[in-house]
Amino acid sequence: MTSSRRLGAEDSATRTALLDAAIALMLEEGYASVTSRKVAARAGLKPQLVHYYFATMDDLFLALVRRGAQVNLERQVQALASAQPLRALWAFSNDPASATLTWEFAALGNHRKAIRAELAGYAEQFRALQTEALARILAGYGVAAEEIAAEVLPVLLTGLSQILAMEETLGLTSGHPQMRAKIEQWIERFEPSGVDGTVSPPSRLESSRAVASP
Repeated sequence: MTSSRRLGAEDSATRTALLDAAIALMLEEGYASVTSRKVAARAGLKPQLVHYYFATMDDLFLALVRRGAQVNLERQVQALASAQPLRALWAFSNDPASATLTWEFAALGNHRKAIRAELAGYAEQFRALQTEALARILAGYGVAAEEIAAEVLPVLLTGLSQILAMEETLGLTSGHPQMRAKIEQWIERFEPSGVDGTVSPPSRLESSRAVASP
């Protein structure tokens, strides 16, 4: 259960350090490792400070979801507004750290209704933004809806990238080079490689703070 009580300021460096520590633990050990004691130890702070800024651990997880969603929203807007939006969106969807966090939050949301609802809300927002932008982009490239609809492409790119990342984490790579080559071949039709204008890869800090968008 979450609480509306929050004592610490949202722009506090201490609060940021606690959130960064929680994300690092999720990436390295999974969401179950994120306890107030472990988060505080990772941040080099006293355990009671965790509950000074977050009344419950669910409040901390919700803060992570909201911060990550904002980071990813900004990155996605940048990708879709770039000179090569299809290529940029595919690169954005292939961020391994974000994929890992997506799985961890999905597992957490399976047990925490408030977090599941928050994730679903942001997912709908991301999907709507992608669909609206891709409708314009595909129309500009002369791609007919019969070939691929704007509603289908975000599901295809993000879903496929997450499956590939999950399998590669497990050591399963059979068919991956061929699939990536097929996606690259399709993108190359509209956005030749080597042309300036794509967005830069996310920094390590951005990746660690982001929750991948569905």
